[in-house]
Amino acid sequence: MSEDQKKQLEQQLWNIANTLRGKMDADEFRDYILGFIFYKYLSEKMHIYANTILQEDGIKYESINENTAEGKEYLTAIKEASLTTLGYFLKPSELFSQVAKRGNKVAAEATELKDSNTYQSNFILEDLGNILKNIEQSTMGTDSEDDFDNLFEDLDLTSTKLGRTETEKNTLIAKVLAHLDKIDFQLSNTELDVLGDAYEYLIGKFASGAGKKAGEFYTPQEVSTVLARLVTIGKQKIKSAYDGTCGSGSLLLRIKKQVQDVGNFYGQELNRTTYNLARMNMILHGVHYQKFDIKQEDTLEKPQHFDMRFEAIVANPPFSAHWSASPLFMSDDRFSQYGKLAPTTKADFAFIQHMVHQLADNGTMAVVVPHGVLFRGGAEGHIRQYLIEDRNYLDAVIGLPANIFYGTSIPTCILVLKKCRENPNDILFIDSSQYFEKSGNQNYLRDDDIDLIIDTVKERINKPKYSHVALLQQVADNGYNLNIPRYVDTFEAEETINIDAIANELKALETNIKTNDATIAQFCLELNIIAPF
Repeated sequence: MSEDQKKQLEQQLWNIANTLRGKMDADEFRDYILGFIFYKYLSEKMHIYANTILQEDGIKYESINENTAEGKEYLTAIKEASLTTLGYFLKPSELFSQVAKRGNKVAAEATELKDSNTYQSNFILEDLGNILKNIEQSTMGTDSEDDFDNLFEDLDLTSTKLGRTETEKNTLIAKVLAHLDKIDFQLSNTELDVLGDAYEYLIGKFASGAGKKAGEFYTPQEVSTVLARLVTIGKQKIKSAYDGTCGSGSLLLRIKKQVQDVGNFYGQELNRTTYNLARMNMILHGVHYQKFDIKQEDTLEKPQHFDMRFEAIVANPPFSAHWSASPLFMSDDRFSQYGKLAPTTKADFAFIQHMVHQLADNGTMAVVVPHGVLFRGGAEGHIRQYLIEDRNYLDAVIGLPANIFYGTSIPTCILVLKKCRENPNDILFIDSSQYFEKSGNQNYLRDDDIDLIIDTVKERINKPKYSHVALLQQVADNGYNLNIPRYVDTFEAEETINIDAIANELKALETNIKTNDATIAQFCLELNIIAPF
């Protein structure tokens, strides 16, 4: 599939979402359209896998009679194999294409979304709800149970947001299924991740319309790329990747694009809806259920991977979030050695401390934080100094442009930390705040801007007005204040003004004014009118 075809698919999916959602907010309809795309994906994977098994028998999966003894025998064998390989099971009658056909009778040829009212829908809401539950229940007692548990709970088919009456709800859902059924996801082409890319595209589009809420589930793709490239420099394989505030999982999946192989993915997310989205996103990107472990819980209060250590850690924690900062945490291995806890109203350093605890000795961590983390005093200043002076974990500080995150315009930066640094005597500072493109109300990093950041980190050199390699003593002399302008001089000297030349210009202007005044006065005299001066 060419790049143009890929963009066409992405636009096609967005048009369906945007046209059919009616008066529903984009972020509300998100859960439905992404959920149904995921259901279609599971269905097509099931269809392809079952047909592969049945190929020797010369039959198609959809042709199996579920009510005969022979049909039931086939389904039992296929279910057992499917639960091991795919992690879930769907009967032929539960396939997306079959439900879409049952839900829609085409009254006339309709190829445009505007003609969607030509569909007459059969009632499928109850049927569809049962199928989604069956997918979840098919995994009970298997290794994939945790990954599919309540996965479709946000697809509330009884919600009045879909329509005031059952008929209106059913009609809308039937239209969505009908339009999605026409799209070929090309899942048989294992070399492509077309649907995965399209899914990420949709998540991004919904994020751009969700305002402040977007930060809960999405990190802009360009920032994700920077973080992923930072933690994979010089590596082709990553044993384990972790994100303690994983949102929709896009950061973890971006690591997958940067290397040949990632052994396992681990993540934790507080928001239940976003947690479900992350699990769907993993599966939809072809990550086998045995290769990811996403948990839903408060990362600071109840860490789910406490005793594990990870080779690559990426994160975009909520900026200046509140947390309990309970004195009990002073006996927690994540925080005890620092002597102080992050303030209750600013958990930024608590997240950093948590992820440093989870970092393997050979690992790299890249985390997005607000600029206040670089210079705020009190407990935060104490923690910052300990990380640098006692632990010597901080490897680089990278300033990003303002207004590149959805829902906030504040400037941010990336901290890169390592427990075993190749350059233990200095810290690299980069100011990329002026390197961006503006698009509407948002700024974004261009490919060249990203390459410049990564190349500078690799080369670790001073670049005028862009980067500076600061010795640890220089940082100590600055009181462990990491404010980037202290290290990267971006001062632009003003143009020298020649006072004598300006004075001569003013004299010449004065002479011209007098000449013009005299000319005007002469005209006024000739016209027999009063001069204006």
